[in-house]
Amino acid sequence: MALIPVDARQVAAVVTFLEMARPPKPSPVLTSPLRLVRWETPSPQKYRILFKRVGEPWLWFSRLVISDQELGAILADPKVEVHAVLDPKGIEVGILELDFREPGGCEIAFFGLVPQLSGQGLGRWLMAQALTLGWRKDVRRMTVQTSSIDDPRGLSLYLKTGFTPVSRALHTFDDPRLLGMASPDAAPHVPMLKKPSAATTP
Repeated sequence: MALIPVDARQVAAVVTFLEMARPPKPSPVLTSPLRLVRWETPSPQKYRILFKRVGEPWLWFSRLVISDQELGAILADPKVEVHAVLDPKGIEVGILELDFREPGGCEIAFFGLVPQLSGQGLGRWLMAQALTLGWRKDVRRMTVQTSSIDDPRGLSLYLKTGFTPVSRALHTFDDPRLLGMASPDAAPHVPMLKKPSAATTP
């Protein structure tokens, strides 16, 4: 057994890839005070606000480091669907992004609610929405991935829903907090090994 050193400026996570080869059996419709609204080609700026609101506690960074042009092209692709989760006051409190760009497949690219809503069973409602929207007549497989620094309840939800883990990978990346892309206080479950300098503190 070997330990692999990780640069102090980076974060390491184990990514688990899961898939579902057939739609799950019908289940009772779940009710929720939340609602899902499709965003038709949101601007990169609008998208990143919600992406960061939901993902900063888990160090989501992938959509923060690419250019506006690259992100805009993804969001404008008709095979990529972005849905915002709204609370009763119309405040955006979650995100569901489905990617149909692979023929015959649907990837749950991003899935999450703000931490304040955790523990209320709302993740099951959002997953039900994802499955309803994702399983279309031309879809033969749904996929999702989660990492060891994500909310651990996510993996449990995927398994209970019917996803099967198929592979793992080690992912190392520059700590978004050191790059000023996330608050130094974000993700306390992943301690920083190097304090940000004044120049990089947001």
